[in-house]
Amino acid sequence: MKILILGGGGMIGQKLITYLAKNPVLNGKNINEVRLVDAFIEPKVPSGAPFPIHSQIADITDRESCDALVKEEPEIIFHLAAIVSGEAESDFEKGYRVNLDGTRNLFEAIRATANYCPRVVYTSTAAVYGGPYPEDSDDDFILQPTTSYGTQKAIGELLLNDYSRRGILDGIGLRLPTICVRPGKPNAAASGVFSNIIREPLVGIETTLAVSKDVSMVFASPRSAIGFLIHAVQLDTSLLGSRRSMMMPGVHATIGDEINALRRVAGDKVVSYIKEAPIDAFAQQMVDAWNFPAFPATRARSLGFTCEKSFDELIHLHIESELDGKIPGQSA
Repeated sequence: MKILILGGGGMIGQKLITYLAKNPVLNGKNINEVRLVDAFIEPKVPSGAPFPIHSQIADITDRESCDALVKEEPEIIFHLAAIVSGEAESDFEKGYRVNLDGTRNLFEAIRATANYCPRVVYTSTAAVYGGPYPEDSDDDFILQPTTSYGTQKAIGELLLNDYSRRGILDGIGLRLPTICVRPGKPNAAASGVFSNIIREPLVGIETTLAVSKDVSMVFASPRSAIGFLIHAVQLDTSLLGSRRSMMMPGVHATIGDEINALRRVAGDKVVSYIKEAPIDAFAQQMVDAWNFPAFPATRARSLGFTCEKSFDELIHLHIESELDGKIPGQSA
């Protein structure tokens, strides 16, 4: 089995290839080869994989690059490549070029390949929705995105539906919650604040909070994100009907809830590294555009997708996976 991972240099792409290197059988088939692709950096390759991993820089906004990648006819394509929310909002043309035109280039490259219909796992976002939300919002709530990023992803979902309907590809779209706690350094995603106020304080670094504590979001861990992707590959897509995308399960919490969870897990000293600042108008506008309700993700849960049960659990998972199970400066 050949696998193509687009956006392979990002956090989720790197977590995914690490998982596959340790679990080389998927859907009962041995993985024979993985191609790891990113537009900006040559993705890191984990050691010890029992199959070859090819890492390269390639840009899906270039149709010829997509043709070359699809020419190898990977059985599974993980389409993780995207310009993140804050950058898509601040750079209108770049956001549409990557998030929309790049996706269309990929799908068209698949269409141009005779007798070929890969499983395409497309990472979408809860930002395809838009408020105000009724309390019982779920998958069937109307898509009315209030950001460019959400709009681009919603169009991508419609393309995924249509190309799947026509038998060009076998697609499934995963509307991801905010992945938290994200390892590494802050990025241009407006949702980065939700991880920043946990990740930096845990290692004794001050971080600024410049949005309201009342903002709410739906969260899942990096571990759950990989679980969603793997389950999407294994799922019988005939169960999806004509609706190929769905909201993934998550933990609903406000920023205030996050801080309270951090205090329970790590104590007051760690929380003291969060420094409140005057509201940043742009960041507040972005998070206000989401301010999600507690999506029950009924459809995804009925199909076997699972996640954590509390924000405390998300913090504990980060400590275990990224801090060797111990908060710096605290006894075990």
